[in-house]
Amino acid sequence: MVSSIQQVVRTQTRAIIALYQNVRARTMQLVAPLEIEDYVIQTAEFMSPPRWHIGHTSWFFETLLQAHQPGYRVYSEDYLFYFNSYYEGFGERIERPKRGTRSRPTVRDTVAYRNHVDEQMLGFLESLEAQPNAETILSLVRLGLEHEMQHQELLVYDIKHLLCDQFAAAIQPAPPSTLKVEGMAEIPGGLFWLGYDSALYRTGSGSRVLCETDVPPPRYRSGFCNYEFAFDNEKPAHQVFLQDFAIDRAPVSNGDFLEFMWAGGYQDFRWWFSEGWEAVNREHWAAPLYWELHDGQWLIRDFSGLHAVASKADEPVSHVSYFEASAFAKWAGKRLPTEAEWEKAACFAAGKDERQLFPWGDDAVDSAKANLFENNLWAPAPIGSFPAGQNAFGCHQMIGDVWEWTTSDYVPYPGFKSEFDEYNDKWFVNQKVLRGGSFATPQIHIRATYRNFFHAHERWMTSGFRCAQDL
Repeated sequence: MVSSIQQVVRTQTRAIIALYQNVRARTMQLVAPLEIEDYVIQTAEFMSPPRWHIGHTSWFFETLLQAHQPGYRVYSEDYLFYFNSYYEGFGERIERPKRGTRSRPTVRDTVAYRNHVDEQMLGFLESLEAQPNAETILSLVRLGLEHEMQHQELLVYDIKHLLCDQFAAAIQPAPPSTLKVEGMAEIPGGLFWLGYDSALYRTGSGSRVLCETDVPPPRYRSGFCNYEFAFDNEKPAHQVFLQDFAIDRAPVSNGDFLEFMWAGGYQDFRWWFSEGWEAVNREHWAAPLYWELHDGQWLIRDFSGLHAVASKADEPVSHVSYFEASAFAKWAGKRLPTEAEWEKAACFAAGKDERQLFPWGDDAVDSAKANLFENNLWAPAPIGSFPAGQNAFGCHQMIGDVWEWTTSDYVPYPGFKSEFDEYNDKWFVNQKVLRGGSFATPQIHIRATYRNFFHAHERWMTSGFRCAQDL
């Protein structure tokens, strides 16, 4: 008779195999429009060639096979060197700026390597019931798949920098804006549970357990839900005290940002941090990344071509650094929110003193509520396009479209414990937290507790912001 533990492992294994196949296939679908020459080019130190991404995400799973499959033989020592990213514990690696200086392994060889790892992984997972540490392995596989979803988003950023409107993306038309979103929402302060806690479905006066049978977590057809996984940097949940505050109901738009530019925002040191002002002058910033000045008119280049800013005035501004976001906020007489303020605005159920999973409630993410990868828009959507995704305070598009800068430093939460060496813990210095996801984030990958992080000067990712104020 099969034990209950074996039955659980069998069910979990079936689900993880399906998710593995789905995620791995999506990566290859994403790069399919590339020409062979595109795979090996590195256009800047901050980006990586597409070939490297598809190899590195396979390298991640090969390290799992090395550790847990008896008798596994490494595919190639050279691949271990080239496809490592920043993991000191796994040996030497090529420097990031040099990933595009090599023509070998070829794209064909890299795909063969990827296919080999997939074959080995699927065979390994099929036999997982016999492994005494099956649950540990399943958790590592899920981490590897979440890691690959991160790289799918990075691939979108890197392909944009490489090709932009020359990439043959299958772009769907954006939904029309159905609401004019204005003003700021007033959010009450007080004690608030910040971060991820798998045991709590809601926090506040009406606590409910996430896994109670009468309140099942929202699931996708894959059998998984967003809140069955979280990175260690989202933990542990802990109480913070917030003063009353106000937050923009909409992200800052291209039209808003253009007003800042016409007002001389990039020429006036008063709005900038000292380090930001140095970046403006050193890098000759005059507009967000991918904005171009033609005959006195600002245009935006994206995956669908070159557009007048006026035609995209109602879309969230993107590809701005923390320095640019904070300069705009100061110019506007506001500030950026902290990540605790952002999360409370995104998760607090007004009038109930309860926490919910997403701004719209506890239902799963879908294409009607947020602009994420599955929407296939390949760009932010006009503000007001997703009324079903707003919160009770009338805040729109907190999930999807653009990652939103907060003023919070990326540091460990009190009581943090690393769950995987060198994944998140080594970056807890000199970076800022962003929240909410972007149009390139897979639906199952996003949570309201997700903490993304980048350096204050970086703007190659899909980053935007909304402002806050004290009350």
